[in-house]
This record gives sequence, structure tokens and C-alpha cells, in this order.
Amino acid sequence: MPDVVINGAEGRLEGRFLPGANERAPIALLLHPHPQHGGTMHNKVVYTLNQAFTKCGFSTLRFNFRGVGRSQGSYGRGEGELQDAASALDWLQQTSPNAASCWIAGFSFGAWIGMQLLMRRPEIDRFVSIAPPANIFDFSFLAPCPSSGLIVQGDRDEVVPEEAVHKLSEKLAKQRDITVDYRVMKGANHFFAERLDKLEAMVGEYASVPVPVAPPPPPPPPPPVVVDKKLPSPLPPTQVSARTAARNGKAAAKQAAEKPVKKPAKKPTKR
Repeated sequence: MPDVVINGAEGRLEGRFLPGANERAPIALLLHPHPQHGGTMHNKVVYTLNQAFTKCGFSTLRFNFRGVGRSQGSYGRGEGELQDAASALDWLQQTSPNAASCWIAGFSFGAWIGMQLLMRRPEIDRFVSIAPPANIFDFSFLAPCPSSGLIVQGDRDEVVPEEAVHKLSEKLAKQRDITVDYRVMKGANHFFAERLDKLEAMVGEYASVPVPVAPPPPPPPPPPVVVDKKLPSPLPPTQVSARTAARNGKAAAKQAAEKPVKKPAKKPTKR
């Protein structure tokens, strides 16, 4: 997997990019958990997401937020990390301009950042949120949520209660024109210990379904043709056929013959 360097707002960002099989391969941006709590792009859940997407033929990019690993800068309290995610998505789109679809996936803090980016970038077609910290961060900005997606939560999560995530998913599911697939994994804690294989299969199953492509709009109807009978013939006189010229001449002669001839008025006689 080639290492890449991305230009961010606070300096260089360290990333790893794995291209898909062809230029039409869909793209997925993967976001790691909280930088101040040991989160990096090498997190096991993030790596599992990467495996799920690559097995489905995606081009994937995971990177370190500012101040993590070899990424420059320092923790940006969420605002800075959102800028980093936007820079990474720009890089990914420039690298894969013909991608069939665009996905974003995040774990914990990364899920919160990913959902914020989703609201700002209409080109994102799908999201995958793993253990979104609905009890810690405000998700009220999802009004309305612009895209369908998958939310996975463990029922033994010791950091994010399942009830908080269930409430978030219900709120999103009520919105029109999107579908939120909410799945609870039994026996899984916040880091999905001993459940990573099941997480990979769950995400892979969801990501394997192509994003439906909207049909192109129908072409506009042609403008109506207005015929003005007062206009002269579009053909110049030199292009009028001899038969037409003769017919027009006969018609003109007939019209002149039928026209009554005015008799001159009689002059009065002198007496």
C-alpha cells in the first residue's frame, strides 16, 4: 500500500492509498478515532474498514489527522480535523476523477467528522458510521441527512451506549429520500474486539451493492417552428425551377386579364 502525502491546511498529512482495479472504481475515505485517545489510521477498526472496501473493488484512502504520526499540526478540536478530511477527499477525488461513486466511513470520532463532511460535500453518495459517539458530540447538524448509509453499533459498547446511537438512527430514518441501515452487533464492545471479522463481513455486504445511477434528464423539446406566410420564398430567384417560374407567369397573366379595364370618362359636349 503506497504511502502518500496530502497538503492540508496546517501542513502535510500522512496517508495510505490503495487504488482499485480500474479508473471507474468507487472511492472510500476512511477516518480514524479521536487523536487525543490514541486514534490513528492504523486503528484495527479502520484497517478492517479498509479491508472490507478493497475486497469490494474500491480505491481507499486512510490518513492521520493533524498532529498524529507524521502529519503536521496539532489537534484542532474537531474543526481542524474536518478541514483535514476535506483536504483528503479533494486529494482522493483528484486522484480518481472517474470514480463511479464516493463513500465516507469513520469510526467513533472519525464517524462524527465524516458525518459533518457529508453535510458539506453533496458528491458523497454513501456513509458508513461505526459506533458514532452520539452521547458525546452533537449530531443535530444532520437536518436533513443528505445520503443513505450504514450505522453499526455494539450492544456492549462501554464508551457509546447503544440507546444513544439507536435514537440517532431513528431520527435519521424518518427523513425522506434516504435509507439508514442500522445494525446492532451482539457481544461487541466499542473496539469490536473478537468481532472484527463480523464487522468486515457486515460492511462488505453493504458496500458490495452499487449506488444506483440516476437516469439522465430527458432532452428539452425542440423549439416550435413558426411559419410566416408573408415572408418571401427562402429560395433566391436563380434557384426557382423553370416549371415554377412558368406557372407563376401564367397565374400573373390570368390575373391581369381578369382585372376590369376602367373606361375613360366622357368629356362634356359644348353647346
